[in-house]
Amino acid sequence: MSIVDFSMDYFSLKGKNAIVTGGNTGLGQAFALALAKAGANLLIPSFMEDDGTIKTLIENEGVKMEFMKIDITEAGAAKKIIDHCVDTFGSIDILVNSAGICKLATVLEFGRQEWDPMIDVNLTAAFELSHEAAKRMIPQKSGKIINICSLFSFLGGQWSPAYAATKHALAGFTKAYCDELGQYNIQVNGIAPGYYATDITKQTRSNPETNQRVLDHIPANRWGETLDLMGTTVFLASKASDYVNGHLLVVDGGYLVR
Repeated sequence: MSIVDFSMDYFSLKGKNAIVTGGNTGLGQAFALALAKAGANLLIPSFMEDDGTIKTLIENEGVKMEFMKIDITEAGAAKKIIDHCVDTFGSIDILVNSAGICKLATVLEFGRQEWDPMIDVNLTAAFELSHEAAKRMIPQKSGKIINICSLFSFLGGQWSPAYAATKHALAGFTKAYCDELGQYNIQVNGIAPGYYATDITKQTRSNPETNQRVLDHIPANRWGETLDLMGTTVFLASKASDYVNGHLLVVDGGYLVR
């Protein structure tokens, strides 16, 4: 292959089939819509009812979308989801492990009741889905697995030891799967978003003191917008990133440098 062979088609996902867990809410919507805009068909599994917003947005891009109401932590859910994608679209080419929860409490108040659900959703479900996806990707000698990590894959995290633990673990899991699956032309990478203007951060942003504390750490001097993550998602899901593997791509406006 020569440099003259490169084209913008390397970023196209036309004909690819993707799963984005939790893709009907929060940042997951941005990941799902980004893939659709690049040409991928979408299966979106979520335990939350879908109001039809993401389905309309995705189908407006001229691709197909299936919504699957399911608890990704229940026994056998991962196989059901992967099988449904293959049965519906013909293959599983891209898996984005986006679903996640965060419970807050001080160390002394943070017990198993808070810990276990976060481990199940943020980590175990991502492992089980990746495991089932790999069974399909290895024979086809191609695939992309994208784990949604966090700044807390690198940092501590007051009031949520389980969140920091799961995001650190996802970073290690990403590297471990890359190490074994790379030989099959399967790329496993992570996206680590910084501080974004979402419903989850509304309280922090509405308080002038805490809002400024965050901004003081960001060279870009602004909170991230969901749009800021969409190009990164397409890149890691496309042929353009075929030699990027085991990497955590931080999208934080420079937060980690301060």
